[in-house]
Amino acid sequence: MRGREIMNTRARGTSSDGVYGHDGVLLPTAAQAAALDAAAHDTVSEAVLMENAGRSAAQILQRLHPRGRVVGFAGSGHNGGDLFVMLRTLHTWGRDVTILTVGSREPDHALLHGHELHTHRLSDFPRDLTADILVDGVLGTGSTGAPRADAAAAIRVMNAMGRPIVALDLPSGVDATTGGVYGDVVDASTTITFGWPKLGLMMLPARAHCGRLIAVDIGFPSSHETAFAAEAITPGWAIARAPRRTPDAHKGTSGKLLVVAGQSGMAGAAVLAGRAAVRSGAGLVRIASDAANRTVLQLAIPEATFIDRAALSAEDVRDATAIVAGPGLGRSDDARAALDMVLRHGAGVPTALDADALNMLADDRDALQRAAADRPLIITPHPKELSRLLGVPLVDVMKDRVSLARDVAKEVGCVVLLKGQPSLVTSDAEPMLVNVVATSDVAAAGMGDQLAGVIGGFMAAGSSPREAAGLALFYAGRAARLAAQGRSLSPNDVSDMLSAAFADPGPSRSSLRMPFITFDQPAPS
Repeated sequence: MRGREIMNTRARGTSSDGVYGHDGVLLPTAAQAAALDAAAHDTVSEAVLMENAGRSAAQILQRLHPRGRVVGFAGSGHNGGDLFVMLRTLHTWGRDVTILTVGSREPDHALLHGHELHTHRLSDFPRDLTADILVDGVLGTGSTGAPRADAAAAIRVMNAMGRPIVALDLPSGVDATTGGVYGDVVDASTTITFGWPKLGLMMLPARAHCGRLIAVDIGFPSSHETAFAAEAITPGWAIARAPRRTPDAHKGTSGKLLVVAGQSGMAGAAVLAGRAAVRSGAGLVRIASDAANRTVLQLAIPEATFIDRAALSAEDVRDATAIVAGPGLGRSDDARAALDMVLRHGAGVPTALDADALNMLADDRDALQRAAADRPLIITPHPKELSRLLGVPLVDVMKDRVSLARDVAKEVGCVVLLKGQPSLVTSDAEPMLVNVVATSDVAAAGMGDQLAGVIGGFMAAGSSPREAAGLALFYAGRAARLAAQGRSLSPNDVSDMLSAAFADPGPSRSSLRMPFITFDQPAPS
């Protein structure tokens, strides 16, 4: 029986590197974060939340930077209040701290609990002031557009000082919803975000300004968490959803995957997809490809069986547990005939359409909708393929990846995995999934073919297309990091390291070893 039981905890691994996050790390927009904060005040006072936030941030700074003078830049909003609590706490622990206030009004000095801290207006701060660590508490999640005069000046001062910057909730100057940057922006070495990571912090260009991203629990009520529209694909998320084989499993119960891939003389994509499918645990992989590719495929993947795509039958399609169609398929009449065979006879079979399958259907949206109506369907475009599918310029796709991916998922009625930094998994009725283990090492030809094979392997094992996409992104990304090949990384390196990723999906807690940390993501690489 194929199930979604939680993997044995012995498979969690002990690695201290990589992303840490438990299951259910939600990603609110700025509006959702504000709504959560407002709702929380029905049961938890604002003062308590601010105290929790500031003291948690103080503990993290103390662990990361145990010595040196701390200078904080406090805006007039909640972030400024969080900073007052944080620096008051550090002061009581014996740290040398100074506060520079920014904006039209200062945070409530009652937050200092009577402690006398060195406080100056930014415009009047001593020019000989030195610092070892800076804290950014200038702008919060409600800020949009380019920072105004005083905030922009504070941002420029912080960046010019050349010291590590710890940002509270988000680096000042980034949009908490879109990840946009429209003017001056803090270049943080660490961002400590309160409650949950904000959706925009996962998106470029904002993510490039966050440094290490750490989320801390500050006591928000749990009853409001279901309102969020996105969540992170964390180690905890993946462990909870990875299919597990039963003791009596055999190749038939482990899933039969049909891969329709590879045009004449272009067997590489079929090899990469088929090999990834084998490595991801599909019980039986059958590759339907051009007859000219038979020898190459059987030598490269002896575990898989070969089907001449010209002879692909309805029975072959119906016999599959899951199907991947498109990698290197080409756009010839023979390729379209093989794709049509899948579309006509694959009713009820979970199907992933990738690469050339999408290109051939770019002008046939009705065919996609019919396929989505009779089977669980996922499409896996990169931005250029999505622009072809939508008939819009690539630049427009890049401006609004989230909305366009959601629109296609709703219109077609399928799951959409939009590749990029980060990759996104959208569907009509469920929260968007955001990949958090990506690395620029995967910026190489063939990685999409490899990913398609892993998605197929998980679907064959019983995962839904949405969960298969999330699992494939996570484990392929984890494998890429464990391969540690840098710019030399190849798709086959990723497939070869999948076994290590399954055995060690990442740390089971933050390396800072603080129980209130719910998410800890290294700086992008």
